[in-house]
Amino acid sequence: MSEHATLSGKYAEYCEYRDSGVEWLGEVPSHWGVLPCRACVNHLVAKNTDGKEDNYLSLMANIGIVLYEDKGDVGNKKPDDLTKCKLVRKGNLVINSMNYAIGSYGMSPYDGICSPVYIILDANKYVVEERYALRLFENKSFQKHLAILGNGILVHRAAISWDDIKGQYIPIPSIEEQRTIAAFLDYETARIDQLIAKQQRLIELLKEKRQAVISHAVNIREGEKSAKLSYFVDLLPGYAFPSASFKNESDGNIPLLRGVNVGVGKLKWNDTVWWPQADRVIVKDFELQVGDIVFGMDRPWIAAGARVAEVTSADLPCLLLQRVARIRTHLNTYQPFVKLCLSSYEFKSFVEADLTGVSVPHISPDQIKSFPIRAIGFEIQKVETESALRLCHVLETIEAKALQAIELMQERRTALISAAVTGKIDLRDWTPPKEG
Repeated sequence: MSEHATLSGKYAEYCEYRDSGVEWLGEVPSHWGVLPCRACVNHLVAKNTDGKEDNYLSLMANIGIVLYEDKGDVGNKKPDDLTKCKLVRKGNLVINSMNYAIGSYGMSPYDGICSPVYIILDANKYVVEERYALRLFENKSFQKHLAILGNGILVHRAAISWDDIKGQYIPIPSIEEQRTIAAFLDYETARIDQLIAKQQRLIELLKEKRQAVISHAVNIREGEKSAKLSYFVDLLPGYAFPSASFKNESDGNIPLLRGVNVGVGKLKWNDTVWWPQADRVIVKDFELQVGDIVFGMDRPWIAAGARVAEVTSADLPCLLLQRVARIRTHLNTYQPFVKLCLSSYEFKSFVEADLTGVSVPHISPDQIKSFPIRAIGFEIQKVETESALRLCHVLETIEAKALQAIELMQERRTALISAAVTGKIDLRDWTPPKEG
């Protein structure tokens, strides 16, 4: 089923269509025009030659424009030399040439400056309304089409330029119809965005509740003794395998567990390098086992939580690379309890004041081993852990449903924009619903 099919029951189609002659676009309403981008938007290239420290606008994928927020990504890191920045004015369309295909674009709400990798466009107001132009560039079909023209290796990182954009044809109805389409999309996407925001807030509350559950299990109670984690576990930092010997294909070789492979609660193998099978015996001490806890020591916390996971049989065989710690519990220590401790807010608070590294925070094995945990017996550890995990499972189930709801709403948002700006639905008679 096409993305427009689910909308056909609610919105009417135009009475007559014609072939646009544009491969990515297909048919358009018979009275619509089709024009190259250069006739609809102007390419702006003015530089911040005086180096003025103005509003620095940053483009975030799937969010749009925000004031400066350093994420260390292309176009989001404020350059030292501001004279290389481009000038941007309120109402300009701004596109991250590196990340456009994954939604890094927007309309500037401010006068300011931005990264030189951004493409700045100004709507030709005699041809196209600003808000309609924004929605045209928000259309996923057009984004994918432009991404194919980019010169990157991966589609989602393909760099595009004005030369790629200017000759591409886009659908142009009358100015009056553009205004109606833009008003419809502003109204409908605002409603969807509000619903998404509510689900996102719910997810944040669920994460906070999950951390509270974990804290209740791992917090040292009044009258209880505590001891350093090192008394309960054996911790092994990964081996410094020389990267020159890495293999890019499995071919009977052994996967190396790098920091990039350690996610929140599970290992990820979508980005893997291998070590020669012939050298396996030399590094036997760094072979992982089922149940081993692994902790990513570079950037140990991300938005989803602590980068701590447990090795499963599906992850084996694999070898432990440097900057990842392997943790095995001693006898009479419940391994899931230790994993819970490392996932806790208490552990994060304990070490984050001493994190090393500026762009990539790093914790040391000694910091991990020195964390004080409850000195309680195996059975109490097990009871506390299992109780906490049951509650966490309930919260994670609710969170999964909220994430699914967000995904469905985002799909509807995408389908609405695409259907409206390509003429798959007729909105000429649409008026904003009366409030109340």
